[in-house]
Amino acid sequence: MKDFSLNFPGVMINLQAGLIWSALIIILVLSPFNDVHADESKDRTLNKDLSDKEHYHNEEHNADYDHDAFLGEDAKTFDQLSPEESKKRLGLIVDKIDQDKDGFVSQDELKRWIQYTQRRYITSDVESQWKTHNPEGKDKILWEEYKKVVYGFMEDMDATEAEKEDERGFSYKNMISRDKRRWGVADQNGDGALDRDEFSAFLHPEETGHMRDIVVLETMEDIDKDKDGKVSLEEYIGDMYRGLEESLEEPDWVRSEKEQFSLYRDKDGDGFMDQEEVKNWIIPSDFDHAEAEARHLIYESDADADQKLTKDEILSKYDLFVGSQATDFGEALARHDEF
Repeated sequence: MKDFSLNFPGVMINLQAGLIWSALIIILVLSPFNDVHADESKDRTLNKDLSDKEHYHNEEHNADYDHDAFLGEDAKTFDQLSPEESKKRLGLIVDKIDQDKDGFVSQDELKRWIQYTQRRYITSDVESQWKTHNPEGKDKILWEEYKKVVYGFMEDMDATEAEKEDERGFSYKNMISRDKRRWGVADQNGDGALDRDEFSAFLHPEETGHMRDIVVLETMEDIDKDKDGKVSLEEYIGDMYRGLEESLEEPDWVRSEKEQFSLYRDKDGDGFMDQEEVKNWIIPSDFDHAEAEARHLIYESDADADQKLTKDEILSKYDLFVGSQATDFGEALARHDEF
């Protein structure tokens, strides 16, 4: 993918807050140690939407969805800018999106930009962790080197403590085992070391084609509490919802998820999800969110209906793309001098 670097100050994820924290985040979004609040749903789907906001609510268009899709993590920054500053910065973004410099933004260029913004946090995370685990700037990282940095604190831990399982059945010992297995899948040439691309696949297997099966396997291990090789309705809901007092009413979204399980997840109707059904659930392949959003943005902004956008067309619809702080809220709360 071409470089869309903007030198734009954004909120980057810092995943290096000590050895204990590093050990807990290596399983990433699939980690059993991630806390799940009783009133929140855990989304294991890999082909996620471009925003956690609804695009349409009661048939009303929600431009905040488009802001998240177009800007990624920088959407919140633009919300604090005046309309004039938003337009100025949007103009600079348009110049970056127009890769062939023909004065137009095509649907393909817009799609690639949206994909880039959605992957920016991954690129930043890999960059940060590669430097942490590879301070000497070598071409590859050995498993033993990675293990020492992440799990070095276990050297002083007795075997009983290392094997002690939490309430979900995970211990530091099986975290190492699971991590080493994922390392082996990422190590495509089998030399025991990971280059930068392989390390990226290890950290973010959900983003790499040949790693998808290990994501499915890890998901099964997380949810299948009785280890019978399949996921029951109770295990499916239990992964997302711990429940409250029996006297309190079950949330609507939990009832909705139960219906989803029966109608769509459990395709053969046997009351369980097998590994293939779990794969169909977490890796849906029938919808391209970035392409759909690119089409939507062009449809809403293409004044002359030529299926491509000029800078003026985009700037005239700047509130669709980036938003801004409403003028009656006074001065922007936070501005950045560099872009």
